[in-house]
Amino acid sequence: MRLPEWIKIKASGLHSTKNLLRSHGLTTVCEEARCPNKGFCFSKPTATFMILGDCCTRDCAFCSVKSGGPSDMADVDKAEPGRVAEAAREMALTYIVITSVTRDDLPDGGASQFAATIKAVRRLLPDAKVEVLTPDFKGDADALGIVLEAGPDVFNHNVETVKRLYHKVRPQADYERSLGVLKSAKTLAPHIKTKSGLMLGLGETLDEVTGLFRDLRTAGCELLTAGQYLRPSKKNLPVVEYIRPEVFDDLKKSALELGFEFVASGPLVRSSMNAEEMYNKGEISNPKC
Repeated sequence: MRLPEWIKIKASGLHSTKNLLRSHGLTTVCEEARCPNKGFCFSKPTATFMILGDCCTRDCAFCSVKSGGPSDMADVDKAEPGRVAEAAREMALTYIVITSVTRDDLPDGGASQFAATIKAVRRLLPDAKVEVLTPDFKGDADALGIVLEAGPDVFNHNVETVKRLYHKVRPQADYERSLGVLKSAKTLAPHIKTKSGLMLGLGETLDEVTGLFRDLRTAGCELLTAGQYLRPSKKNLPVVEYIRPEVFDDLKKSALELGFEFVASGPLVRSSMNAEEMYNKGEISNPKC
């Protein structure tokens, strides 16, 4: 399907940020997931650091990050948290977003590496805000506790899509488990903001989307992002529908009426795009890509 006129993407200012990240041997979800806003974010500069390697133990149908078995997984790099912190300092970041591939092969799902990275950033950038975007840790409350004890400012776990489509879009995940992760995070650390995000255009109905919003609010989720699914490669699920901007506007109004504190909703909105602005101002602007 051809992109509609309201989705226009152009590259810009990539090289200096890419070179800095490469010099520290770091990976970003911006590149691995083929984010359409990569040029916009890298030119600021900002980036979402992806820890624990670039190979995932799951194979979600929407995602372009490579997947594999235990033998394909990278060893946990004990020096990685320090490199993330050094890169963040060189980039003069005041808001750092840390995510990872899913590592079901690790006893704690990589939670200890998240915690170590948060602490490393705090040591070098004590005034910076830190957001983590984590996998579900297979619902392990102890792993979740390890991350929360390290004290991120925002805990993000994306539900990605409506319950009916989970078997197709996220076959190794579970809708109720993802909601449970968000609910447990708010219970264990009520002072930490909880956040989630979803993609539209995979065949969901608007009633299902608003039902998902209600489920997230019941789980205590406070921050929400909603964006258009764009097919990253031919091996991924095709786009069923391109959602018009005014529909995203209506969904934002509905979410705010349900009690979300801040909502970012638009075709090119992504989970960690403009995360700092969303945290500080409670709003997000769709870039003129």
